[in-house]
Amino acid sequence: MPQVKIIAKNFMDMVASLPAIKLDMLYRNQFICEAILRSMPPLAKKYVLQMLYIDVPVTAKSLEEWVLADGSSKHKVAIDRLIQLRILEVIDRKKETSYKLNPTFQTNLRKHLIYGGILPREPMPSNVTVRLPTSEELDAYAHEQWECFLLQLISSGQAEKPTNFSSSMMRIFQRGLLCQREKEAPRLTESGFQFLLMDTNAQLWYIIREYISNSEEQGVDQADLIAFLLELSFHTTGEAYNMNTLTDDQRAMIKDLSDLGLVKLQQGRKDSWFIPTKLATNLSVSLTDSSSRKQGFVVVETNFRMYAYSSSKLHCEILRLFSRVEYQLPNLIVGAITKESLYNAFENGIAAEQQNAHPRVAEKLPSVPENVTDQIRLWETDLNRVEMTPAHFYDDFPSRDVFEAASDLARVHCGLLWEDAKKMRMVVKAEIHMLMREQLRGQNK
Repeated sequence: MPQVKIIAKNFMDMVASLPAIKLDMLYRNQFICEAILRSMPPLAKKYVLQMLYIDVPVTAKSLEEWVLADGSSKHKVAIDRLIQLRILEVIDRKKETSYKLNPTFQTNLRKHLIYGGILPREPMPSNVTVRLPTSEELDAYAHEQWECFLLQLISSGQAEKPTNFSSSMMRIFQRGLLCQREKEAPRLTESGFQFLLMDTNAQLWYIIREYISNSEEQGVDQADLIAFLLELSFHTTGEAYNMNTLTDDQRAMIKDLSDLGLVKLQQGRKDSWFIPTKLATNLSVSLTDSSSRKQGFVVVETNFRMYAYSSSKLHCEILRLFSRVEYQLPNLIVGAITKESLYNAFENGIAAEQQNAHPRVAEKLPSVPENVTDQIRLWETDLNRVEMTPAHFYDDFPSRDVFEAASDLARVHCGLLWEDAKKMRMVVKAEIHMLMREQLRGQNK
């Protein structure tokens, strides 16, 4: 599988990548306007709210006066983001640059703030639905579904129950997270390990990005899916919503979202409905919010013993990537960091710095004992002492002139790795082997 760099993105990055026409269509939806406002950086949010009732262009100089002198870098980030999202329109004049809000976005956000929004569907009455799950039951369901999906993603044998996603769809999700050599089991890549250390919200948006990209290839409009996801984030957690209010594409998507733990599906005598979980209603929060992180705690001792207070199978599998798990109690995982376990991690591309930065460990200061971090780095440098370079060895030159000509050619192409002038021997990089062979053949004629 090809490796790609995992970048934590929230929905604004997806929205910003849409064509201008689709962006303007999205801004006709008041809930999307509010979701975008909610997830903006604080300074960008300030600019939008201050310009919301200004109908004339605002000069760039005036905008700069709205921020303190030491906030110039944040000002530039905010302006760039607003321009990417087409919320700010740039008006270039001869003397100075001015900005104005996108009229569609401005109008619909005004309406939403003044009159409020009405969702396209209302919760079902309690006398129609069967007993709905409690808040605690819904949270447990969402956590179990998401963890089960992640377990199947990184280690299908560990998942208690398979998801309904097809094997081809799972391979799309795994693209860049796992690599597989011939006749070997799939292994987690460096990017895959980074993915596991993300908070749940960032992981969720990575999976949803891949899902939406694949859906677009099958003819489903990307903007429609994003709009539905953002509308879903404004539904009430724990309330039941009738499936009959959904389009065919939305109905297919809601079934996939239930596998991820975003909604719970229930069936009554006549009607069926979906119940949003906190994973769904938190979709539009910014990545700066860390409330979605799983609870747990890891203790690393100076003797390389490790104790993880968690009942999660997923946490156990993550720890198994760079440590030897010895036994697991109902709420405690006990293991040890060994040279062999770390070498396996290094072979998978997991760096020492990543292992020392495990989120449940890094929250403590000092996070890991210094003797442990130093030893991990030393074990990593052991593997990096020798650098493998494909090369060819040359000897038995017919004369000193032929040897020196070949040596000069290798130097010109920066391919000479080693030479012994007395015995007329040399080692050159494999990439210039054909050039060397052609020259030597020419001189022998």
